[in-house]
Amino acid sequence: MITVRVPAKVNVQLGVGGLRSDGFHDLANVFFAVALGDEVTARQGVGVTLTCTGPDASLVPLDDTNLAARAARLLAAHHGIEPNVELHIAKAIPVAGGMAGGSADGAAALVACDALWNRATPLPELLTLAAELGSDVPFALLGGVALGRGRGELLEPLPVSGGFHWVFAVADGGLSTPAVFRECDRLREAAGTGSTEADLPTPDADPALLAALADGDPVALAAALANDLQAAALSLRPALADCLAAGLAAGALGALVSGSGPTCAFLVKDAAAAQAVAEALTASGTCRTAHATYGPVRGAHVITSADGESGRAD
Repeated sequence: MITVRVPAKVNVQLGVGGLRSDGFHDLANVFFAVALGDEVTARQGVGVTLTCTGPDASLVPLDDTNLAARAARLLAAHHGIEPNVELHIAKAIPVAGGMAGGSADGAAALVACDALWNRATPLPELLTLAAELGSDVPFALLGGVALGRGRGELLEPLPVSGGFHWVFAVADGGLSTPAVFRECDRLREAAGTGSTEADLPTPDADPALLAALADGDPVALAAALANDLQAAALSLRPALADCLAAGLAAGALGALVSGSGPTCAFLVKDAAAAQAVAEALTASGTCRTAHATYGPVRGAHVITSADGESGRAD
């Protein structure tokens, strides 16, 4: 039995370029891994089977549309072996919440199956397989803080000093990532800027944001938080504006919609402030629940192996 812990992510910057001919958008995506995470356990089995527990577990598909199941089959095919594994997901990352929970589970399954099957696959090979599964999966393997280019899968680790404290407010229901990107394109057309790669420049990381991360400065980072999908998420779910306002009123340094939403992320000055903002958000009625956490933390890693030895460390 192998258990792997994997982090959720927040995009402290999500710059979205114009629509490409292949249907994707070029991104400047500054990923930040946080301690809110899932755990995926792999055991020997017959074929690929999948179970899930935790909040919103009923919303998690248990067939081959799940990235964890796809990851197991992909790794097995890569090594020319049968994909015999029982996978269990202990879910804590919000489902369809803009925090890459499904991608995280795919990354965790790669690591868990690799250990269970004694493959010792080199990290560059795992990253290549991860990119086949989805744009956010490679970062869940790496963790920390990284700039993602292309569709987000071309990663460059970024320097960061110290830690930052966050609160994540979870909304009722999810938002479809493709729908949010389509709405982003529609809003750009409506604004007269155009929506294709011919109309818009390729996005790049904000130097002020990179400096704030390197300096470990939460005030400067809060001022630089940016998400080009936020307007689209708010267009599709206007009530998220009330959640963002409630967190800022409670003392958050900065706020943004996480990725494609609908989870809202709040950067705060310290652990005490995180607890206070989480309590205020929960009491405000603008979200279903709120979680105080911190980061950056490491990517997908084994915390328990068959012999019971723990490697737990965030």
